[in-house]
Amino acid sequence: MSSYAVIDPATGETVEEYPTITDDELRAAIGRADEAHRAWAASSSVADRAALVRRVGELHLERRQELAEIIVREMGKPIEQALGEVDFAAEIYGFYADNAEDLMADEPIKLLGGDGTAVVRRSTYGTLLGIMPWNYPYYQIARVAGPQLMVGNVLLLKHAESVPQVALAFARIFGEQKTVI
Repeated sequence: MSSYAVIDPATGETVEEYPTITDDELRAAIGRADEAHRAWAASSSVADRAALVRRVGELHLERRQELAEIIVREMGKPIEQALGEVDFAAEIYGFYADNAEDLMADEPIKLLGGDGTAVVRRSTYGTLLGIMPWNYPYYQIARVAGPQLMVGNVLLLKHAESVPQVALAFARIFGEQKTVI
């Protein structure tokens, strides 16, 4: 089995090594995500999803220092910028939670002619794959997860190999909410 390592950019020291997911583990994760989507889409309301997204944002703020220190260690980002990124991610989650009902409301389309009505309706699609870059790891997740979770989609995230501890922190935050990652 192959692995990858977190290398401290300031010292060049290997901080920790992680195994690479196997094909069988990936297939199992996709299956769990699909099952979770089917159950969650049928049982959750916009208000339920807004509450989950809001709590994720709150947890970012509660764990602000810890989350920032992870990207300092993994990326070498200055602590002030790391703290700012965590705050910004929390604001993104808050925006989607605060505006969930409006964002999910049907949007009438003005017809150019003829009789009838038409609307844009936002609805769940299923399980989505998000391939995340390394440079703004919390922000990148928030900008994808916030709107997708609001609509009821489930995400599988493949984070950059250089920031696995960010991915683990994110998984813990969502795992505490009884969601499937």
